[in-house]
Amino acid sequence: MKRSALTLPESLRVIAGAGCLAVALLGAAPGLHAQPVGIPSMGVASAAELSPGLERTLGDAIMEQGRRDPTYIADPDVLQYLTDMGRKLASHASSPIERVNVFALRDPQINAFALPGGYIGINSGLVVAAGSESELASVVAHEIGHVLQRHIARGMTQSAQSSHAMIAALAGALLAALSGSPDLAMGVAAFGQAAAVDRYLGFSRQAEQEADRSGLDMMIRAGYDPAGMVRMFERLENASRLNQGAGGNPYTSTHPMSVQRMSDAQNRIRGAAARPDSGSDAFWYVRAKLRVEQARAGQALRAAEEVLRADTRQTQGVQRSAAWYGLAVAAMKRREFDAAEKALAEARAGGRDSAQIAGLEIALALAQGRSERALQLGRQAAERWPGSQGVALAQIEALQGSGNDAEAVRVLQARIKQWPEVPRLWQLLAQSQERLGRRPEARKAMAQFYELTGALPAAVEQLQQARAMSSDFYEQSELDVRIRQLRERLESDRALLERFRKK
Repeated sequence: MKRSALTLPESLRVIAGAGCLAVALLGAAPGLHAQPVGIPSMGVASAAELSPGLERTLGDAIMEQGRRDPTYIADPDVLQYLTDMGRKLASHASSPIERVNVFALRDPQINAFALPGGYIGINSGLVVAAGSESELASVVAHEIGHVLQRHIARGMTQSAQSSHAMIAALAGALLAALSGSPDLAMGVAAFGQAAAVDRYLGFSRQAEQEADRSGLDMMIRAGYDPAGMVRMFERLENASRLNQGAGGNPYTSTHPMSVQRMSDAQNRIRGAAARPDSGSDAFWYVRAKLRVEQARAGQALRAAEEVLRADTRQTQGVQRSAAWYGLAVAAMKRREFDAAEKALAEARAGGRDSAQIAGLEIALALAQGRSERALQLGRQAAERWPGSQGVALAQIEALQGSGNDAEAVRVLQARIKQWPEVPRLWQLLAQSQERLGRRPEARKAMAQFYELTGALPAAVEQLQQARAMSSDFYEQSELDVRIRQLRERLESDRALLERFRKK
């Protein structure tokens, strides 16, 4: 799907101004304006210009800065739901995909985009606009299709002049970030420069169809209703027509919905077995939460609540429960705890329950100052929903909030074995260990947090502090090995970026 920097968060476009080198280079290169481009061969030239290793380095460094953006949604329910969907789809791809990480941005515009290194961004507006889980899955699958076909790498290497300009600009900014430069403007500019690249990079009709077909195959193999892709096409076309004269629909303007693509999808699903569009309950709860999250406050929040209230009257089952849950989320935002409690009770009516409801109930008890109640709810929810990161984090925060750091450490260590790649768990572990006086262990946990979020210089610094605090020879030796490994990785990344900056 062709993507545009205009659909990325406003703050990232402001950041792009700090990366004027990238804009100048991009603007100076002819043929880079937003026109569909062909996809070059996957031969030697493509591999030389943007290797999988460089793609990962670019993606990691871009995301290390992007997670600081206020529109980035760090909510564990949202992150786990989207990433689990992405990885489920990717596991059914025609060839292995090394990694897929799906995240959400707080933006009511309907859009999605892929970054280097298997990162896929989904605007909250797209989730809210989806009428079913299969419709949402169709967009995620399409973006994974671009990752599978390496369209980003191939598009960035469409010609020597344009690829050298784009990659040199990105490499320059990312080198500043890898060096731990105190000048954040250069490091953070990496995300803005990625957005500038995104604006000028276009995919041909052939590439769009490739991504559609790969995505549709993944949907079918993963058990989603393939007709969801056609319904999503239709939904987006209708939204585009309704928005004519008001700036159009960002998704359809940057991801053109051609008749050929629609017909191709319709023809391909005719040969697929019909599937009920049941979807998971989590889709409806996450959708309701994002409706509130993207509204934030004021008139937008009141409008979101009106939609949710209408859903409580017009829908049944899980959709009605999710609408009440969304109203509870909104009440919590306003710190109207009694209203939140009543809405949660309605969400549970008829025996309905979910990990999202349980997590919010723990947070509500904490906000009310009922620490014992929060602890009780946390333990019950952890037994009922052992696979929920949102519940796990709510339980840990209840333990920490009541001063039970020793138990929090035990729970965190068990959860880290379950989800070793969740940065927030390592950060909370460091906090509890610090309060318990385990300073070297706290620094090692923070080093892991920084490594997982791509801040390698900060990870090295934390390990050096841990070594200085330790008097154990064996622990010092282990830390020396880890510091050396991270420094070698840093040097490797720097060398890779330097090579592309100088091309």
